[in-house]
Amino acid sequence: MKKSTDKPKKRIGGKTALVILVILLVYIAAVTLAALVIDGRHVRFYMTAPQEMNLECFEAYQEPGIYAVTTGKLFGEGKKHLHVDVSSDLDNTRLGEYTVKYTVRYLLQDYSTERRVQVVDTVAPVLELKYVEGYQASWFTGYEEEGYTATDNYDGDLTDKVESYEEENRKVYTVTDSSGNTTTMVREPLYIYTEPEITLYGDSELYVNASLSFEDPGYYAQDKMGNDMTGFVQVSGQVCPYRAGDYEITYYIESPTGDSVSAQRTVHVLPIRNPDTVTPDSKTIYLTFDDGPGPYTGRLLDVLAKYNAKATFFVTGANPKYYDQIGRAYNEGHAVGVHTYSHNYRSIYSSEEAFFQDFNAVQDLICDQTGSYTKICRFPGGSSNTVSNFNPGIMTSLAGALTDLGYQYFDWNVSSGDAGETTDTDTVAENIINGCAGRKASVVLQHDIKDYSVNAVEQVLIWGINNGYVFRALDASSPNAHHGINN
Repeated sequence: MKKSTDKPKKRIGGKTALVILVILLVYIAAVTLAALVIDGRHVRFYMTAPQEMNLECFEAYQEPGIYAVTTGKLFGEGKKHLHVDVSSDLDNTRLGEYTVKYTVRYLLQDYSTERRVQVVDTVAPVLELKYVEGYQASWFTGYEEEGYTATDNYDGDLTDKVESYEEENRKVYTVTDSSGNTTTMVREPLYIYTEPEITLYGDSELYVNASLSFEDPGYYAQDKMGNDMTGFVQVSGQVCPYRAGDYEITYYIESPTGDSVSAQRTVHVLPIRNPDTVTPDSKTIYLTFDDGPGPYTGRLLDVLAKYNAKATFFVTGANPKYYDQIGRAYNEGHAVGVHTYSHNYRSIYSSEEAFFQDFNAVQDLICDQTGSYTKICRFPGGSSNTVSNFNPGIMTSLAGALTDLGYQYFDWNVSSGDAGETTDTDTVAENIINGCAGRKASVVLQHDIKDYSVNAVEQVLIWGINNGYVFRALDASSPNAHHGINN
């Protein structure tokens, strides 16, 4: 049998094969790593929406889309989408800018990118107008707010931020939230335009004689719906009834919206013509007595009656106990004139209104006692007084007013001296006699509240009668003996 001459083949052991495999893998890895290094392999992100975006507040964030792939210079872009981790601090309940971060782990390295999300409020507030059932505004009453509410999805209740204004019979409301979103609403028509009309009773141009009072003929007002609006009429302008002149009175209604309607009346106050002064045809003495009636007035009237002499009493309201003497004097043919009710200079001459309030009180007293008003008067202190100087011009004004009213005011040209110069009866009589001697018309000043002055009257009467004098009462045509006005 022939022996084989071939040597048996040697087998590679298991360990050797493993070493070779490892070497091969290392080589492949080295080649691959070298290729990747040369390729510059990295991660690229693709966003399917803009990198900066807005999100309405309270709206849930929905990821708009992103994916990542690898890319390099040698092998280009891979087709496989990598896993992307998403993280964010976004709070959709608060306005502001937030970041959404995307991260990919590749070859032991983290790659990331960001999307900026602005949480915004672009929704305007909700403005609701309230309406009161049956409410209806008019031209005069204007519009009374019925109410409104305003709410915002972000700011909440904005009712107190509502601003409004009226224009052309409508009301405009606006409200703006903290993001600048504005809502505007209009309420119209705001009210029914029924402008009233004022109608005057009597003529729109009146002519009246000067008097102590003026009564307006009146007016009424009505809107176009027939509603009586007389109670809403206001009046401006005044008539001074005791001073001649032209006066304008305006009657008007003004609405809360600033509209107005009006009517005018002109009142012409005409002066009353005084009778012409008549100079007596014989020597005349006009005895005048101020400040009564008083406790000696009755005795004075007895003396005057004894000699059939007439006198004039410028009365006051100081002594109610003796008011009846006013009526007696009048009924016995004497003249009664206004002096003053209070004789309080500071009050009487404080204003025209105060003077005539006092004046009218005496007139009413005289009318109560005599049945008629008088047209003669004497200023407290006389027209030339200086006690009224605290109110400059008051005497000039009052003298003009009384003249316009048809009154005749009397001063005097003979003084008895009983107003402080003397308390002696014979001296009073002598002063009067000396003052009257040689005069055609004498207006004598005395006071019947002073007994020594009343006691002198009989002497004067006897002297006057013996010397051809007549004792008369004053009337509107008598010589007035005016003094020069000092104020």
